[in-house]
Amino acid sequence: MQNQHLKRKTFSLFFGGSLLVLAFWIAFVASPQAAPAKMQAAPASFADLVEKLGPSVVNINTTQTVKSGGGPSGQMPFRFFGNDEFFQRFFGDMPEREFKQRSLGSGFIISKDGDILTNNHVVAKADKIRVKLTSGKEYDAEVKGRDPNTDLALIRIKATEDLPAVSLGDSDKLRVGDWVFAIGNPFGLEHTVTAGIVSAKGRVIGSGPYDNFIQTDTSINPGNSGGPLFNLAGEVVGINTAIVAQAQGIGFAVPVNMAKSILGDLKNKGSVTRGWLGVSIQEITPDMAENLKIKDRKGALVGQVFEGDPADKAGIKTGDVIIAIDGQSISSTNELLRVVAALPVGKKVEVKVLRNGEEKSLPLVIAERKESQSLAKGSPTREFLGMTVQEITPDMARHLGLAQKAGVIVTDIRRESPAEEGGLRPQDIILQVNRAKIAAMKDFIEAMARAEKGETVMLLIKREEQTRFLTIRPDKK
Repeated sequence: MQNQHLKRKTFSLFFGGSLLVLAFWIAFVASPQAAPAKMQAAPASFADLVEKLGPSVVNINTTQTVKSGGGPSGQMPFRFFGNDEFFQRFFGDMPEREFKQRSLGSGFIISKDGDILTNNHVVAKADKIRVKLTSGKEYDAEVKGRDPNTDLALIRIKATEDLPAVSLGDSDKLRVGDWVFAIGNPFGLEHTVTAGIVSAKGRVIGSGPYDNFIQTDTSINPGNSGGPLFNLAGEVVGINTAIVAQAQGIGFAVPVNMAKSILGDLKNKGSVTRGWLGVSIQEITPDMAENLKIKDRKGALVGQVFEGDPADKAGIKTGDVIIAIDGQSISSTNELLRVVAALPVGKKVEVKVLRNGEEKSLPLVIAERKESQSLAKGSPTREFLGMTVQEITPDMARHLGLAQKAGVIVTDIRRESPAEEGGLRPQDIILQVNRAKIAAMKDFIEAMARAEKGETVMLLIKREEQTRFLTIRPDKK
């Protein structure tokens, strides 16, 4: 009896305590005061925002004249892939035919007098652009400016009334996990609304030199291109641009801040003026960081300095690591490209570099960016770390059309050798070994004798018209 009483008492204490904990948890979580001040609650509905913002989103229909080899009478034009010369010889000349190719996209109004922002790929090759509003009215549009590097374009319509324009937000303030929604024209389904969150920021997907995409799981499909990505304040924070075709829920948008930085140029000049340093750059690998004796891999490694350009005049050298420019820290090559591109032409800035482990500050004036077989036998060859090299002779330079008149050139790479692991290829010209200049085979032999004693060997090579650093680990077999 006593044991049963004890069990009932214990259960009562446990149950009562659990209720207190549950009540406390509900009060804490449900209480608005308990939530972090910056927490963005999911809306009960997007309906009010969509009703307000929908009229600012437009459907864009384009028509392009495409020429194609004519097929048999009565068949649709088609495109052949493969050897065109063989095709012509086999089938004979076929008359070209023209047909109209139609495409769909989206855009959004940014001024009440008719300026519309969209993607460059939506309008780039169009013969005719037709814009349709939610009211059903349609207008012909003209291209005011295009920028293929960011895939943005500004078009304009002449409306008979003031148009509802969107507000452009601040994409830098977006956080991963924030709610966003899109309005667009996927597959011609007018004014489709989809919602999701920001999945990531600063994505580089290889679409251009200034990649800095917002990744979102908001459903985006063909036809959404050029449409707006909104935040919960009803501001445009991105321009929907790309998807991963093999995936679901992975879409990319150009940050609106990038668009804002070039709108003036697009409107006034039709193209974009960007800053230029005059260097080729590359990312820093772990082996390079070890060889350069730097603590981390932040910054952009200078592979080449172009003679007469701003970097050359400022005293920047091959092998320098650019870590800051105009007061902005640089963590990667992509970031340096974006920062320099946004700097005004003619502006005097300070560039911070690491050189031989020491930090240097160099003044520089930003310039304008302009939009640009078998090896000959005869000289002795040597092999180091699986690469066979020979000295560049005048005859070889003439035979191969080389601008480089001195140094050594790689003639062969042994399979599974340290040189192959390091990424070297035949016809690479070696300019430096561990920052020692190579003008002849003698220089190369002496430099390699010293370099092979270390853990890594860093080479500056010229491949076609580009120079870049590569590292080799001698201990790799």
